[in-house]
Amino acid sequence: MLGAEITAAANWPKVPACYGWLSLDRRGCWRLKGQTISHAGLISFIASHYGADDSGNWIFQNGPQTVFVALDYTPFVLRLDVEGGLTTHTGAAADPVAAAYLDEEGNALLHTALGIGLLDDRDLAAFVEACQNAAGGPATEHAVWDTMSGGAGVFWRGLPIQAIKHSDVSRRFGFRPDPAP
Repeated sequence: MLGAEITAAANWPKVPACYGWLSLDRRGCWRLKGQTISHAGLISFIASHYGADDSGNWIFQNGPQTVFVALDYTPFVLRLDVEGGLTTHTGAAADPVAAAYLDEEGNALLHTALGIGLLDDRDLAAFVEACQNAAGGPATEHAVWDTMSGGAGVFWRGLPIQAIKHSDVSRRFGFRPDPAP
């Protein structure tokens, strides 16, 4: 839907782009000038008009105005649902997962069909509990955390968990966390 709006933008009046107003925090909450947005209708509207431009910026297309979104980490925040599926902070289904990562701070990142996403920290315990060793048994917590420094042999849903540096995530997955004019 966002692509059609960007194409239609050529017919809209010229409106300046907006920077520094909207952000996405590490738990998937929208923030307007640092304040959490709590109005359900506005949250839904932003989520339905959220997407990436060709330069790796994540934006909210508000009619003729492009609002650039500052990202606390990744373009998506992922949540595990009760059946084990993944949804984004926008409510979109994110399965399947192509790769699983742990950064040096203990954050779990999943490369999904929609792109890279940070697993909500409230789901980390379930993530660690689902980790397995190479023999298919439960992975020890020590083994899971050892992957943060390049250890191997721990799997999540059959995928090897890989180490990744926080500072490398945006470059590796092609997004701009802090767009500027």
